[in-house]
Amino acid sequence: MGYEGQDFSDIAAGVSPAFVETLYAKFTANPASVESGWRTFFEGLEGSAQGPSWESARWPLTTTDDLTAALDPTQMEPAPKPAKGGGKPAPAAAAPAPVSKDEIAKAAADAIRAQLLIRTYRVRGHLAANLDPLGLSKREMPEDLKTEYHGFSDADIDRKVYLGGTMGFEWATIRELVDTLRKNYCGNVGLEYMHIADVEERRFLQERMEGQDKAIEFSVDGKKAILNKVIEAEQWEKFLGKKYVGTKRFGLDGGESMIPALESVIKYGGQMGVREIVIGMAHRGRLNVLANVMAKPLRVIFHEFAGGSANPDDIGGSGDVKYHLGTSTDREFDGHKVHMSLVANPSHLEAADPVVLGKTRAIQTLNNDLKDHVASLPVLIHGDAAFAGQGIVWECLGFSGIRGYNTGGCVHFIINNQVGFTTSPQFARSSPYPSDVAKGVQAPVFHVNGDDPEAVTFATKMAMEFRQKFHRDIVIDMWCYRRFGHNEGDEPSFTQPLMYDIIRKHPGVSSVYGNRLIKEGVIDQPWIDENVKQLTLRLEGEFEAGASYKPNKADWFGGRWTGLSAPTDGASARRNVETGLSQKLFDSLGRTLTTVPESVKIHKTLARVLDAKREMFKSGKGFDWATGEALAFGGLLSEGYGVRLSGQDSGRGTFSQRHAVWVDQTDEHKYVPLQEIEHGNFEVLDSPLSEYGVLGFEYGYALADPKTLVLWEAQFGDFVNGAQIMIDQFITSGESKWLRANGLVMLLPHGYEGQGPEHSSARPERFLQSCADDNIQVANCTSPANYFHLLRRQMHRNFRKPLIVMTPKSLLRHKLAVSNAEDFQGDSHFRRLLSDTNGAADVDTKRLVLCTGKVAYDLIEARDAAGDTDTQIVRVEQLYPFPGNPIAERVAKMPNLEEIVWAQEEPKNNGYWFFVEPLIEEALASVNSPVKRARYAGRSASASPATGLMKRHQAEQGALVADALGHSVRDEIRRTRAS
Repeated sequence: MGYEGQDFSDIAAGVSPAFVETLYAKFTANPASVESGWRTFFEGLEGSAQGPSWESARWPLTTTDDLTAALDPTQMEPAPKPAKGGGKPAPAAAAPAPVSKDEIAKAAADAIRAQLLIRTYRVRGHLAANLDPLGLSKREMPEDLKTEYHGFSDADIDRKVYLGGTMGFEWATIRELVDTLRKNYCGNVGLEYMHIADVEERRFLQERMEGQDKAIEFSVDGKKAILNKVIEAEQWEKFLGKKYVGTKRFGLDGGESMIPALESVIKYGGQMGVREIVIGMAHRGRLNVLANVMAKPLRVIFHEFAGGSANPDDIGGSGDVKYHLGTSTDREFDGHKVHMSLVANPSHLEAADPVVLGKTRAIQTLNNDLKDHVASLPVLIHGDAAFAGQGIVWECLGFSGIRGYNTGGCVHFIINNQVGFTTSPQFARSSPYPSDVAKGVQAPVFHVNGDDPEAVTFATKMAMEFRQKFHRDIVIDMWCYRRFGHNEGDEPSFTQPLMYDIIRKHPGVSSVYGNRLIKEGVIDQPWIDENVKQLTLRLEGEFEAGASYKPNKADWFGGRWTGLSAPTDGASARRNVETGLSQKLFDSLGRTLTTVPESVKIHKTLARVLDAKREMFKSGKGFDWATGEALAFGGLLSEGYGVRLSGQDSGRGTFSQRHAVWVDQTDEHKYVPLQEIEHGNFEVLDSPLSEYGVLGFEYGYALADPKTLVLWEAQFGDFVNGAQIMIDQFITSGESKWLRANGLVMLLPHGYEGQGPEHSSARPERFLQSCADDNIQVANCTSPANYFHLLRRQMHRNFRKPLIVMTPKSLLRHKLAVSNAEDFQGDSHFRRLLSDTNGAADVDTKRLVLCTGKVAYDLIEARDAAGDTDTQIVRVEQLYPFPGNPIAERVAKMPNLEEIVWAQEEPKNNGYWFFVEPLIEEALASVNSPVKRARYAGRSASASPATGLMKRHQAEQGALVADALGHSVRDEIRRTRAS
């Protein structure tokens, strides 16, 4: 077995040269005395066919007879040549002495130390790389990268050492070796990759980094193209700075090398099969990317700078600042067309990351690219402080290898300004690099000097090759600087005076690179001057055109959204569609949901659940919540829609209610009944333990695929506050800000069962406070059939709005919270209000109790137990858009009405009261009701959502029910505790 058959990096990881020498000495004395891995390595070293064999049992030969001597080159004595002038022959050269064991050991030790030196450069060479354009980062040569550390003195530098093909050398001097290593690993590109476990991935990167011929080289045309993009980026920022003095633009000044790098992503990606790229980034450099990568018309950007909108005036919406906006475009390189989209984002750094990944995953699903992950690529552009500081970055990195969330590798590009707003790196993170968190998922990291656009472009090209081959995340950490402050009106010298003293004197990237190309003879100064002149003329022309620009259409219902539109009627309209199933489909779904294949051995408790379901379909009565949900999913799948449900423990369901996945009890293989339905695709995923990242991912998925019902389920409703940024910045306001419709459904378990403050409330008040401009829908259903129709309505209407559902906990198995077969069939549909079947007739009604959710059943049971005959309880199933007209129509039919009560379980400052009170009053006024206002019945205002003490909970619950119905509080508490 030869030396190259062994991975020295794995064998010698973390060991010192002295230890290896000692180990080799033991091996030469007694091979059996060393561990088998080292023994195999030493044997391979000595038996390598690629180099000499220093020692053998048969060599050197010890016999000295003439025949043996004639065959032994170390003992052969050629006949002496005659001396010049006919004198005596010159004396024969002395025979070389046999190689001693000490010499063999020294040669072996040299080879081993050289390999350890190589490995050290592979692991730590980036620490000596020339990365900082400003020279502020003092990077002394680490001791273990010096030859002395590995046992090579100055006298050894020019002695040849056997390398056996490593680095492209059979034999090399230490000087030659170190010169090559420093060029490979310590130039303007530093690579971290030895933390990667996969040998093939490491070798792939080594082959492209290592060797005497591995200098970064671009053709003349390539160099010109790179410089031209740098000039475009730089002149764009200068032009904006001149035309809009002091206006915030969050310019790329100092980081212009990113623009040719992104161009290379498109170019090389297209060559490698990429047909769609989804980009996410914060505000730094966004306008530059929009103009010079996304090809957004410059006149539109100038129009926006002047205060105009990119959309027609009649579209409405709030709009957003120009450096938050997204766009889409098609670019073509070398005959390869690539569709690109830049996702809109808020100022919350990194918030767009999961949206980009979710959108990419949806595109891959639609294009049948989930196996190869070749055609669709996510690219995320980060700031250095944000990449290190924002937890969402790690949540998104964690998706990279997870079923249902993997996108086949994301290219991460860090604009490393070496400062975050006013905070220097040493105060912003505990690690040497902002990218260090990415090593947790074994992503390779390229550190590169932003003043060298060729190096940045080279790193990007390698990143694309790696991603397309291995389908894994990869990071480019471009060290640059921020020429101005956090924004153009900021004064950075308040906090970084030394850095900005250097920046003021530092030439721009185009000057640094342009002068380099002039010295190389690639271009001359007139070439640069002409390019700048032509670009300035184009910018001036677009600037003039921006003054008269008028948008004529809104870009939000094209592509995959074709056929959908904004609602044509008002938010308060009925907006219903028929969502019932045919009898045939209903029965077919029943068989699918209750048939257990012989190959699946289910849990005995699940068997009892399925027996109960069979009885439901047989009798047509008693359908529970989970069955209603499964029927909704199955009906949509049979009609060709997709269904994607994700969340923590969604397969089984937090409360063991769903059982969408059946796990075989003998070998744990899984069976998913709904995946047996043809036409549609069903996914149910137990997500990572994340709210922020997963909710953002699902929002992005729904953004790309309006024909799939995308649902995110919180384990408990209160966990949703971990994703508040996604709710505030995307779900409730994305359509208004960016004209991006979305049909995401959020399922939030909610209800007061005495289980404490943490798992009682999904905080519905926060969603209702955000309701305006027909932006979202908020519902709290109380029957399985109404929930069924709500989900189906979400896909059958010709528009999409996010839907927030307060889903039940105890109602999942409540004896009253059931539906009958006919409720799911025929012309049935979603009902915004549900009447009380046991309530008083309209003419006899004196007290109308309005409520929503689980408390309705508490009220109904208490009312019926007391024998009240003048009380009607009406459930408000949809809170927003609020059904004011239907409520007004109900009230108008109650001539003897004396009191209207709003009852809720939640404290007065939580829940629904502050939202519904003025709307109920408005509805009463619209029909001239003698009752002018509703009365509140519920818990008092509280800092905590609920008590954690069961007795107190029962007392509070009994009191609010009694208050709503006009009963004795003492009697109601006694009855509640008894039940």
